[in-house]
Amino acid sequence: MAKMEVKTSLLDDMIGVGDMVLLEPLNEDSFINNLKKRFDHNEVYTYIGSVVISINPYRSLPIYTPEKVEEYRNRNFYELSPHIFALSDEAYRSLRDQDKDQCILITGESGAGKTEASKLVMSYVAAVCGKGAEVNQVKEQLLQSNPVLEAFGNAKTVRNDNSSRFGKYMDIEFDFKGDPLGGVISNYLLEKSRVVKQPRGERNFHIFYQILSGASEDFLCKLKLERDFSRYNYLGLDSAKVNGVDDAANFRTVRNAMQIVGFMDHETQSVFEVVAAVLKLGNIEFKPESRVNGLDESKIKDKNELKEICELTGIDQSVLERAFSFRTVEAKQEKVSTTLNVAQAYYARDALAKNLYSRLFSWLVTRINESIKAQTKVRKKVMGVLDIYGFEIFEDNSFEQFIINYCNEKLQQIFIELTLKEEQEEYIREGIEWTHIEYFNNAIICDLIENNQTGILAMLDEECLRPGTVTDDTFLEKLNQVCATHQHFESRMSKCSRFLNDTSLPHSCFRIQHYAGKVMYQVEGFVDKNNDLLYRDLSQAMWKASHSLIKALFPEGNPAKINLKRPPTAGSQFKASVATLMKNLQTKNPNYIRCIKPNDKKAAHVFNDALVCHQIRYLGLLENVRVRRAGYAFRQAYEPCLERYKMLCKQTWPHWKGPARAGVEVLFNELEIPEEEFSFGRSKIFIRNPRTLFKLEDLRKQRLEDLATLIEKIYRGWKCRTRFLLMKKSQIVIASWYRRYAQQKKYQKIKSSAIIVQSYIRGWKARKLLRELKHQKRCNEAATIIAAYWHGTQARRELKRLKEEARRKHAVAVIWAYWLGLKVRREYRKFFRANAGRKIYEFTLQRLMQKYFLEMKNKMPSLSPIDKNWPVRPYLFLDSTHKELKRIFHLWRCKKYRDQFTDQQKLIYEEKLEASELFKDKKALYPASVGQPFQGAYLEISKNPKYKKLKDAVDEKIIIAEVVNKINRANGKATSRIFLLTKNNVLLADQKSGNIKSEVPLGDVTKVSMSSQNDGFFAVHLKEGSGAAGKGDFLLSSDHLIEMATKLYRTTLSQTKQKLNIEISDEFLVQFRQDKVCVKFIQGSQKNGNIPTCKRKNNRLLEVAVP
Repeated sequence: MAKMEVKTSLLDDMIGVGDMVLLEPLNEDSFINNLKKRFDHNEVYTYIGSVVISINPYRSLPIYTPEKVEEYRNRNFYELSPHIFALSDEAYRSLRDQDKDQCILITGESGAGKTEASKLVMSYVAAVCGKGAEVNQVKEQLLQSNPVLEAFGNAKTVRNDNSSRFGKYMDIEFDFKGDPLGGVISNYLLEKSRVVKQPRGERNFHIFYQILSGASEDFLCKLKLERDFSRYNYLGLDSAKVNGVDDAANFRTVRNAMQIVGFMDHETQSVFEVVAAVLKLGNIEFKPESRVNGLDESKIKDKNELKEICELTGIDQSVLERAFSFRTVEAKQEKVSTTLNVAQAYYARDALAKNLYSRLFSWLVTRINESIKAQTKVRKKVMGVLDIYGFEIFEDNSFEQFIINYCNEKLQQIFIELTLKEEQEEYIREGIEWTHIEYFNNAIICDLIENNQTGILAMLDEECLRPGTVTDDTFLEKLNQVCATHQHFESRMSKCSRFLNDTSLPHSCFRIQHYAGKVMYQVEGFVDKNNDLLYRDLSQAMWKASHSLIKALFPEGNPAKINLKRPPTAGSQFKASVATLMKNLQTKNPNYIRCIKPNDKKAAHVFNDALVCHQIRYLGLLENVRVRRAGYAFRQAYEPCLERYKMLCKQTWPHWKGPARAGVEVLFNELEIPEEEFSFGRSKIFIRNPRTLFKLEDLRKQRLEDLATLIEKIYRGWKCRTRFLLMKKSQIVIASWYRRYAQQKKYQKIKSSAIIVQSYIRGWKARKLLRELKHQKRCNEAATIIAAYWHGTQARRELKRLKEEARRKHAVAVIWAYWLGLKVRREYRKFFRANAGRKIYEFTLQRLMQKYFLEMKNKMPSLSPIDKNWPVRPYLFLDSTHKELKRIFHLWRCKKYRDQFTDQQKLIYEEKLEASELFKDKKALYPASVGQPFQGAYLEISKNPKYKKLKDAVDEKIIIAEVVNKINRANGKATSRIFLLTKNNVLLADQKSGNIKSEVPLGDVTKVSMSSQNDGFFAVHLKEGSGAAGKGDFLLSSDHLIEMATKLYRTTLSQTKQKLNIEISDEFLVQFRQDKVCVKFIQGSQKNGNIPTCKRKNNRLLEVAVP
């Protein structure tokens, strides 16, 4: 029998109910209790059909490991326990396999874990999609965009230490294989008011604290900042430090992420300069002054801060100071300049800070989009991830909360519509009859807010544009007139009498009954925040900045492009953005993640029932369950259903050989389940009531226990039989081994006895033989000793005689020698002189010197200057002479060798010497060029008729002619060109036609750049503003780089009398038209063997891989 395959399911070992659709009974209390039970057992994810409920655990859980990723990869949505990875996998596989564009909507209030959920979705998709160098780079850039946006768009609030203060929607684009190509990010309504003021217990945006904590002292000095938080008015001091948050480490992470995403160094520097300028704007303070005409005006107290801001931004100090003190109003052809009082000056300062930071954030999003956008134009599949603020109900709700809650109303509307649509499509697809479902349609609330004639946003825009005195009170008065009869609008001042005595509703507020509950909004600040005005004087001052980034952020400040038309209001802009977002979401298949915050203390293991109940209500989760359960509560494909419950029927157990649907029909008929409790679709079984499913699970559990008992019984019998047979076999083996051991012992005993007897007999025989041999030996030794004594006596006598004879002969010889010496001394005395010793010494020395030079003549080495051989010194006193002779000989043979050179050879050696000074120990390619002669004319232009046209065009003498590769900055590909160097010019010509493409005078060449590695790439930098610099610098590649650079250096020095700058660095900038591109050399293995390759990484980076 084939081995049974056991599959896991959502229903296996379920804590509480994994899918709220199966909850019985369904009410608010049972819903909360089920969530709490699962939360207490670290089950933070629960389903509502295909919707994932995520509860923030406020701690790390071991459920996001690479092993978990592999566990949920390519698995059915309901096959494993609820998890965010299951939804991510379902969305990714639908996109990859079915060509359905996906969107993942993540909603919930601040602190519920929306940002972390979006990171988990992106990390899962990055882990399961394809691999490869380019794919990995795209994935890394997409993931690293998060730290950058979090640093500039997130802040610490009372509810969340990393609260997103903007809405983010990212479209991730994939190719037909499911590999990521790039992405596009859209941002919504950055909370820019936080820049100038933060509620108590909250912080400004992270980036301000990260710069002050993590930047080096030198970097802070360049930004004119100090590390002390208390020096800056825009930073709240009561929550400057956050437990568990390392701002210094996060700053390093942000800088690294910006580099990975593709920010150039000067761009990063510009961004931080703008951040520093915003921070220092808060330190500008004003004092009142009265003019002669009686008008009040303001003056800056301390101009030192203003001076530093102007130095950072490149703005003229007087221009910015006037913009803070005066306001110019233009009407048709007239200009009216009015002074600003202190309050207006502070308003202008804060408005500038908010606009500067908000525009910087939008520029960052645009810049990131440039780096992560898909480079190919093929058809793409799209997965959108929406991480947007949740419904907000505070004690004081203002314009920001109104806009945020409006967005959530629209999301709730599309959520209900798409959920019902998806449910209806599945019923139609499976052939199940669809019945209409009653539900609350919040379109009436959306219409109250966004109606073009009577909507609140329309009334607010109309009030902002109305001439005359416009205040928040006049706006509220207009709302009381237009919206008084609306059933979801409440105001104390409206015509509706039922709210006149409602003391919970102040006179300066209005209340809207949202789908999530009633929210009271304070009307104060609505008009100003909707206008979002920045005085034109400040815009023009910013446009005049020499700081390129700041100038780009304020295009309306250009006097040549003055537009007297009023800019759109903040409300109308957000309304248009939300409409575009809704239209985008409706074109995609939706996937929902509903995030819930378990407590307000950000503490682990704490579950606040009241807080969770509040979130369940405004997220509409119970209504979602009712919509899901309006028809059939549970549905499952026939194959997994039969596989799970086949043991409940004898006909289907253990194997069903027919179609899966027929097997399920037999199974349900056997179990006598009422027909009204289920329906058969085309590919799924639909179960109406959760009780029916739980009954099946109880029967399955009992049947599994019976099967386990049967398996255990069979196993125990097999185990006992196996043990008995093993013991029987062991007894036989032990008995046979014992009998063998006993016989071996008996044999050894007999054998040892026989050996002892034999040894005694052999010993007796040996001792007898030994006695006989000893007697015979003593007799022989006695005769030998007597003979030896006799021979010794005879020898001693002969020795004595010989010694006596030798003494006599020696005495005669000594006497004779003494006599001869006496005769010689007597003969020599008549020739002896007093200085005879010195003459003997000089004579001896002369003979030694003569011998030394004669031997040197025969031992001389060759005349080659590189021959280091030299004869060995024969005498110690000739040491200095020996060394001097060696030096003189070497100088003489070097001179002889040089005298053989022609003028051409001397020139070549001079060039080689110049190359050594320029490149030795600097360029890895140099050692290989030492042994290669410098030819110069590698192309025989004068002899080859192909280059006749080129020869006629060049009148001067050609110093070098070589074929080089010109690098295209657009794609990093090479094009062959002829490189010509004459006495006055550098020329590039087409290799095929011989036409001259570029001609550069040597005086316009400013520098030559190359890497330190073993490659032939080099850049020729041209003087800015010269005629030849129109298309930018040249990036070339040559097989004779050392020779070309040396000849170019010598020729330039000869003609201009100035040394050409040779820069050797593995990273340098090249000017291409108006853009500067960074050329970076890296080490890496190549598909083309040992040939370096150039590849474009992004718009501002060319990467050369050198083997």
